[in-house]
Amino acid sequence: MGVTTVTDVHTSTGSTHRVSPSPSTLTPPLVPVPSGTVAEGGALATLFRSDQGGHEQVVLCQDRESGLKAVIAVHSTALGPALGGTRFHAYASDEEAVLDALNLSRGMSYKNALAGLDHGGGKAVIIGDPDLLKTEELLLAYGRCVASLGGRYVTACDVGTYVADMDVVARANQWTTGRSSENGGAGDSSVLTAFGVYQGMRASAQHLWGDASLAGRRVGIAGIGKVGRHLVDHLVREGAEVVVTDVRPDAVAQVIARHPGVTAVADAAALVQVPGLDVYAPCALGGALDDETVPVLTARVVCGAANNQLAHPGIEKDLADRGVLYAPDYVVNAGGVIQVADELHGFDFARCEAKAARIFDTTLEIFARANEDGVPPAVAADRLAERRIAEARRR
Repeated sequence: MGVTTVTDVHTSTGSTHRVSPSPSTLTPPLVPVPSGTVAEGGALATLFRSDQGGHEQVVLCQDRESGLKAVIAVHSTALGPALGGTRFHAYASDEEAVLDALNLSRGMSYKNALAGLDHGGGKAVIIGDPDLLKTEELLLAYGRCVASLGGRYVTACDVGTYVADMDVVARANQWTTGRSSENGGAGDSSVLTAFGVYQGMRASAQHLWGDASLAGRRVGIAGIGKVGRHLVDHLVREGAEVVVTDVRPDAVAQVIARHPGVTAVADAAALVQVPGLDVYAPCALGGALDDETVPVLTARVVCGAANNQLAHPGIEKDLADRGVLYAPDYVVNAGGVIQVADELHGFDFARCEAKAARIFDTTLEIFARANEDGVPPAVAADRLAERRIAEARRR
């Protein structure tokens, strides 16, 4: 489908300029590179030349008056309009932001496929510190950018964006989910995201220990924001021993005040080495499972809400070689996207919760297929998702 660059969305409809899919025609370049070349490992190399690419469309959005700089990546529309959240984050570079959008949107294609949704995968990132840059004007400009795609991409909340933000975005863009109930939406999707991760943990326990109960299990949660704190509620209610960490001391204090039996450690590096840890749940940003973490991980199960937990290809094999059962992130954290997708058709919480509960069965199916094929669960999950997407393309 090529690459679309949106250079100015200040007007009511925005303006788009379509360019050739050739990397040399994307101007200005994402990073300074010699003419006719692609930066090794950079965004363009990922988009056009790597197995992680294959995206249908990438949109660069800018509105100088509001300060908006954003990237929308549409990975696939084979199953239907691309659906995925909007991340607002202070990236170290524009290049890093584009790569994050590419990775996250690809993950959404797989997530939506295995969740049984009639949606492809897309993701947006807004570049900057939301505490400093987020304004009504910026969110409206972002909404106009999404609207310029004419429904190919449906947006929702993610890290750094909230229900109130989607209410503003929806004023400029009809293809917005994750809105408040007062504005015709389903409200906070983190509730069902946490519920789905909890079901994935139960399935992991069933597969590994022969019992889905998490009572008495020691679970470490890295990141107790919107999803993590709901996950703590589920685990404490079942009788699990919960250990948490977060970069925000106030988030830790709030969870411990709510659940005095919960304990905390200084950081994720300390959490993964807690003795006797049964389950490790990364619930913050991606890349949590890397070459430094996996060798010292004490948990037998990894099951968390964060997207793109595997820092690079091969980590899934390292986990398997150490006897660590990995529940693929995009499988278990699909509860939120199930909720926002349902919002497009008239939201019903009970219906969504029933769909999210099936994450338990899907996770068990992936573990079974992984054993049958002699591959890590992440590979088995990818194969299942790719099969559904390929079937849709053939149709």
